[in-house]
Amino acid sequence: MSAVTDPEEIVAPPPFRRDRLVHAWIGVKALSDAGDALWTIALAWTAVQVASPAVAGLIVAAGTVPRAVILLFGGVIADRADPRRIMLVFNVLRVGVLVAVALWVLATPPTVSVLLFAAIAFGVCDAFYEPSAGTIARQLVRAVDLPSYGAAAQTASRLGTMGGAAIGGFIVAHAGLAGSASVNALTFTLVVAFIAIWLRPRFRLTRAEKESALRGIARGFAHLAENPTTRTLVIALSGLNLAVGPAIGIGLALRAHAEGWGAQAVGLFEALLGLGAALGAISVAKWRPSHEARGGFRALVLQGAGIIALGIGPAWSVAVAAFVIGATAGYASVLLSATFSATVDTAYLGRMSSLTRLGDDCLMPLAMAGFGALASSTALWVPFALFGGAMMALMILPLSNRAFRSLSLRPAV
Repeated sequence: MSAVTDPEEIVAPPPFRRDRLVHAWIGVKALSDAGDALWTIALAWTAVQVASPAVAGLIVAAGTVPRAVILLFGGVIADRADPRRIMLVFNVLRVGVLVAVALWVLATPPTVSVLLFAAIAFGVCDAFYEPSAGTIARQLVRAVDLPSYGAAAQTASRLGTMGGAAIGGFIVAHAGLAGSASVNALTFTLVVAFIAIWLRPRFRLTRAEKESALRGIARGFAHLAENPTTRTLVIALSGLNLAVGPAIGIGLALRAHAEGWGAQAVGLFEALLGLGAALGAISVAKWRPSHEARGGFRALVLQGAGIIALGIGPAWSVAVAAFVIGATAGYASVLLSATFSATVDTAYLGRMSSLTRLGDDCLMPLAMAGFGALASSTALWVPFALFGGAMMALMILPLSNRAFRSLSLRPAV
């Protein structure tokens, strides 16, 4: 298992550096991510204006429940139908939801029921859209170009999200929820137009056989049990944020509060994390290891050490650790996502993609609660040490696997 092969080629793609279609798709997707970030801020801000903090939290989180429930069904459809058409349909539905919300709040002030409808509808659309979108890279570029694609796409997505968040507050303050929904509807309309007119697959993925959705889900889990390489990648990608998420989401604020550093320190740490992630992702395009999976898992060992370092030391060492965590997260995510897309049986790629997304939806709340409970009942450094140490220990399994050590996405010589 030292190299991988491409699926059936429909149209020969150019080298990634000259692939204008893929470059344009990455840009359009980043614009959509900016719109999503803008919409998230608008939804949260409007929710706290019209409801209590508890209800506002329910509104913001409402989309995750249907997404977690439906995600596996979305994976089955992605493996059976045309992923491009699925992406097109559910982006059109997103535009419809946003236009409906904009028209409603223009006619009457926003209510809890309208906000819940919008959040749940978006969650349902995400559940069907994301597994299909997870297969699109495999249809556009050769396996050898997947790391470069991932580096550019993740960097553009992060920049789009940061840009959308930066202007989101300004737009909702001056144009309200209707203006924010309208802007996001425009970004999704551009995505719909690009998919419909220009986006065409270059590689034909194997399609799953037609069967009931529940049987398709069961077959996906059976495939996971029978393929240790795929299983390791799914576990790694689905759990990628479970150690670092609580350390960043809760831990940094707890440390800043305990040390008296203030909220501005948390903002600085978060900014360094984002900067590191962007640089880590784009660095793959310049300094790509010959064995991508091995490089990605080694980076996660370093990330585990960074998580431990967040819990000890002065502010400057925490800042360095935050940057290292971001850099290793961006670097490992690109390499492991590329390895995942290149090596998973394309008849199961949608279902495996849906499983990787379940970690954040289903397990992250438990990880957050566990981190907080440990911080409350023990010394503050303990949860950082346990979560970081657990990540480092878990990386022993893939790094001791000969298949991962020798796996390369570069063509065999």
